[in-house]
Amino acid sequence: MTKRVSERFSDGKLSQRIASAVASTPIRDIHTHLYDPAFGKLVLWGIDDLLVYHYLVAESFRHFELSYENFWALTKPQQAELIWRALFLEHAPISEAARGVITTLNRLGLDVRKNDLPKIRKWFNAWHPKDFVDHCLDLANVSTVCMTNSPFDVDEQGVWANSFKRHPRFESGLRLDPLILNYKSTMRQIRSMGYEVNPTLTRKTVSELRRFLRDWTTRIDPRYAMVSLPPTFKYPSDSMTQRILDSVVLPHCVEADLPFAMMLGVRRQVNSELGMAGDGLGVSNLRSLENMCLQYPQQKFLATVLSRENQHELCVLARKFRNLHVFGCWWFTNIPSIIEEMTSMRLELLGFSFTAQHSDARVVDQLIYKWDHTREVVTKVLQKAYGSLSSVGWEPTNAELQRDVQALLGGSFEEFCRHGSNLSPSKTMSQ
Repeated sequence: MTKRVSERFSDGKLSQRIASAVASTPIRDIHTHLYDPAFGKLVLWGIDDLLVYHYLVAESFRHFELSYENFWALTKPQQAELIWRALFLEHAPISEAARGVITTLNRLGLDVRKNDLPKIRKWFNAWHPKDFVDHCLDLANVSTVCMTNSPFDVDEQGVWANSFKRHPRFESGLRLDPLILNYKSTMRQIRSMGYEVNPTLTRKTVSELRRFLRDWTTRIDPRYAMVSLPPTFKYPSDSMTQRILDSVVLPHCVEADLPFAMMLGVRRQVNSELGMAGDGLGVSNLRSLENMCLQYPQQKFLATVLSRENQHELCVLARKFRNLHVFGCWWFTNIPSIIEEMTSMRLELLGFSFTAQHSDARVVDQLIYKWDHTREVVTKVLQKAYGSLSSVGWEPTNAELQRDVQALLGGSFEEFCRHGSNLSPSKTMSQ
């Protein structure tokens, strides 16, 4: 029997069914930096935003002779021209970020081999932004995207202050980095917004900060709250960060039934002259995440880590704590070779109880290539995994394939958010 099942896989039937299931499954993109079209100028789209993406800016400076200062003094179209020349004309666009631009333009029906950037720009300019957003969502087969929304961003504040019709495919996420990581300077801004807060966390200040979070949670209706944390983050520690987490943020998340997402390992401004492109990474101490899962067994945590060295430990932690959900291949791990490695490892340790990827897209058009490329890798990983399963006598039905793929592409996240984690710390640990 084992031989016959294995032969069926080698004929390609199972392989084709897997590819079809991955290609046809709509995606819930659980973390992006995109904006609802109602946010106007904050919405990034089109060829210039595609090219002046911070991944490509950093890569281009490996070829530029001009200074950082002179580059940033240029207009965005001028910057785009330089990047196009350096990475697409003078070299093959072989990096993941550069290849992504080619994938996107080809899927949009543009002939990139003509190397006619003005003509490409003209094609984009003929679109209305909202129509283009919907077109990209449809091409990428993405059902919903989750934004990253900061109550401390002045431009965002202006949009949220006025009622607007929410796009049905855009959800919100409440980003709290300034509050958690730099309270003393953020305090002044919170005070200017009408909350009576002070530098020390008095009972009154804690109450006002909790009111601030309740107000913003009501205003934007987020799927989760989030923070990006440096490799130096420690929990427990004698720090204002922990005091804010313990007295303000996590009690609010429990009260509002909001998962708390931690993106661990970013080192900000390793090279500040590169601007947004100047951040780096470091290895995080995941004992801190373990301690938080133990301390708050009823709180749902989402986690992704930036360092490749942390990936295995994160998977093992998720096996020990059902209030921890692993998601995505973040930032510098968002390249096919590492995505394949991470997704295979997660399948082998966690089954389908994780979210394979989030796009992290900043430019609407990037949804196309980021999900096209992800589907390629996920298909490859599942073909190998199901091939191994088939060889020992278990071949999935089409319905089972659809169920499993849906779990990886957003369904597992939805299930995690729906269910509580009412475990005591002692019962959380596997025996």
